[in-house]
Amino acid sequence: MKGWEFTGTHQPLKIVEKPDPKAKPGYVVLKTLAGGLCHSDVSALDIESWMPQFNVPVIMGHEVCGRIVEIGEGVEGFEIGDVVAVCPLYAKDGTTPGYTRDGGYGTMTTAPVEQLVKVPEGIPPYKAAAATDAGATSYHALCSVGGAKEGMKVGIIGVGGLGMFAVSVAVAKGCEVYVATRKPSAQELSLKLGAKEVKPNILEFADKNLDLIVDFAGAGKTTDDALKAVKPHGKVVLVGMASDTATIYSYSMIFKELTFEGSMGSTTDDLRDCIDLMATGKLDPEIHFCKFEEIGEGIDLLREGKVSGRLVCVYED
Repeated sequence: MKGWEFTGTHQPLKIVEKPDPKAKPGYVVLKTLAGGLCHSDVSALDIESWMPQFNVPVIMGHEVCGRIVEIGEGVEGFEIGDVVAVCPLYAKDGTTPGYTRDGGYGTMTTAPVEQLVKVPEGIPPYKAAAATDAGATSYHALCSVGGAKEGMKVGIIGVGGLGMFAVSVAVAKGCEVYVATRKPSAQELSLKLGAKEVKPNILEFADKNLDLIVDFAGAGKTTDDALKAVKPHGKVVLVGMASDTATIYSYSMIFKELTFEGSMGSTTDDLRDCIDLMATGKLDPEIHFCKFEEIGEGIDLLREGKVSGRLVCVYED
């Protein structure tokens, strides 16, 4: 197999050849069909504080869809030939694709059975790969943590890869969606996806009686603004990690009796629900493609902010 190997911060990814993986008990071996490229991978390449999360050297890529080619002892419910998406978190052994075991930037990879979700016919592998992180993470924040449901007024801050999915999920759930983003292309995309209104700042929607605001920027001030803009007894969910600190006006929390929660990643149930939503046709994210040999260039495009939507490497089946 071949893969793009990560060896440390400030070191470029490089293509390496390795022996094909074998299926250990509880695991399957996958022929990679699609691997999503993520801004967090850029952060790991550029920011030293990410290093403790990795077991290097490792093939990067935590957004994986593949076809099962080998099944380990004890695996039930899956067969050779099944196309599956891999939830990045909650493996029983604590491993994560692209971080502590080889991931989706490789032509083959492995996954434990508890991280697998079957991909129904009609869903292209590239969509399933995008669903594993950006899709399911957005779904988890909006629905599992935020409790978004039909008829709610929902505010979304930041429309990058996650926020794009969030707008689509909220609209598909029957919510009235208000988006705060400064980037003109993101404003245009949000309206195209079904947002009711788009403004540069969430405070401009303070009169809309928003039930829920999800902050996908996490820039500090955006979180404080969300707490000020949400309605009394409303909820703010923080997902974005642009800043590791936020100074908030605590009286907003007290006087309005707000709920403030963080949201991290997703579960296999979230991923399954997200893929099921894709199958209805209500969730159709903007996805751009690259080839295996172009993953390094794709990382550069992400770093330079030249990708709208998600970027996915598509492999030959």
